[in-house]
Amino acid sequence: MFELRDVTFRYDDRLVLDHVDLAIDHGELVLLAGPTGVGKSTLLGVVAGLVPAFTGGTLTGDVVIDGASVLEVPARERAHLVGYVGQNPPAWFVTDTVEEELAFGMEQLGLAAPTMRRRVEETLDLLGIADLRHRDLRTLSGGQQQRVAIGSVLTTHPRLLVLDEPTSALDPTAAEDVLATVTRLVHDLGVSVLVAEHRLERVVPFADRLCLLGEGGRVRVGDPAGLLVDAPIAPPIVELGRLAGWSPLPLTVRDARRRTAELRSRLGTPPDPLPVETGPTGPVRRGPAAEVRNLVVAHGPVPALRDVDLDLVPGTVTGLMGRNGAGKSTLLWSLQGRHAATRGTVRVGGDDPHRLRPEARRRHTGLVPQSPADLLYLETVAEECAAADRTASAAVGTCAGLLERLAPGIDPAGHPRDLSEGQRLALAVSIVLTAGPPVLLLDEPTRGLDYPGKHALAGILRDLAAEGRAVLVATHDVEFVAQVADDVVVLAEGEVVSSGPVREVVAESPAFAPQVTKVLGPGWLRVDEVAAALATSAEVSP
Repeated sequence: MFELRDVTFRYDDRLVLDHVDLAIDHGELVLLAGPTGVGKSTLLGVVAGLVPAFTGGTLTGDVVIDGASVLEVPARERAHLVGYVGQNPPAWFVTDTVEEELAFGMEQLGLAAPTMRRRVEETLDLLGIADLRHRDLRTLSGGQQQRVAIGSVLTTHPRLLVLDEPTSALDPTAAEDVLATVTRLVHDLGVSVLVAEHRLERVVPFADRLCLLGEGGRVRVGDPAGLLVDAPIAPPIVELGRLAGWSPLPLTVRDARRRTAELRSRLGTPPDPLPVETGPTGPVRRGPAAEVRNLVVAHGPVPALRDVDLDLVPGTVTGLMGRNGAGKSTLLWSLQGRHAATRGTVRVGGDDPHRLRPEARRRHTGLVPQSPADLLYLETVAEECAAADRTASAAVGTCAGLLERLAPGIDPAGHPRDLSEGQRLALAVSIVLTAGPPVLLLDEPTRGLDYPGKHALAGILRDLAAEGRAVLVATHDVEFVAQVADDVVVLAEGEVVSSGPVREVVAESPAFAPQVTKVLGPGWLRVDEVAAALATSAEVSP
């Protein structure tokens, strides 16, 4: 039994956790959820022994394992009991290659060489990363690094596995594989798991219990379906269940499908695709803001992109999807100008971005990278926002206003490095959006954002598109693509394997289909479309 007893944590004058009680049984998977920046990572750090040892702050209460307090036990001495994987895997890597990283924790525990070899092989197979065995960690994609980080903890066979946003950088198939592996550990080996995740649609079906952390640091713990009835954050399938009046709420696509007969009869036909803009002589054909033709980009002897063609049209949002390592980030950096074309052409505003000076590139494109902290260098949030306004010659308060929409309540006097991962991302996105570049590129912009934050970001991107900008979003978040995208491009091993309007592409691919599409079929993308159809049906009914 793992317990937090009356735990309260303050950081300076801010109360983060308020008299938290949480018990985790052996072989139980507990999902920790809550708004962005509410303190989920702090709670996980308390369990792992990282808070307040490495963060500062004041902690009261007790942390108990099997009836014995471990509050004063350092994190390194809890490692054989509690395995922790943070949100930023590269920050935790110690060695150079995948195989060495998987073995490192066991070496520190003094395990025998045959045991280490066996566990490394088992973990490589469990996570499907055997082909990465000898790869340099620095050459892996974000999702690949995430799986290696999880594997490096699994090899020590901890009794409690603590995971902070473990699927945030993974494509849907890889996320399902990781969660299936974690579930096997829970069911077959009796490992307990405490996992914090914003993409509840991925994890809720696997959770035994849900722990909701709210503003003010209080928690509610209970059955997921019961707590989600009135929770401020909920996955699309739960929102659909609320709309349809289903009780208990469905937590899986299978459960929801079994209840759709009556709902389908009220809905009628799916909504039509977005209308094509027309002029006096027919459809308006805008020239692309960015063009990619027959693009090949190679990192050494291995092509990361192979003969890619892409048009980014002003006024549209394009979703870029694909498995981890498919080449999405490489395509974004090629459009930004960092990567040179091995063959083919890239044109943004008629220019080759690779040949432009950095300041000229920024006038053509704005890019939010996977590591948003790379854009933050000042001492306070207010200074970052003010600098963004000055650099972009924007009105004072523009950046701060965008930030408040994405992640409300951030202290302007706080240091950017003290923000949560989601809050740092929101700040970086706000800084780039402040400049209003004609072509906007975002790499995994929803990592760490809760559902309201994603809705706000989608609204901002749609507004920018309406102003005539071209937006390209590389993401594994299929629900966000359903909200924001006009078109979708899917990459596989550096090649475009599917492209077209979002409704067509996601209907063709079960792996990249949002929950509403899986439940109601092709043509339906979002819960708000269902709500509008039901309202229309009610108006025309006698």
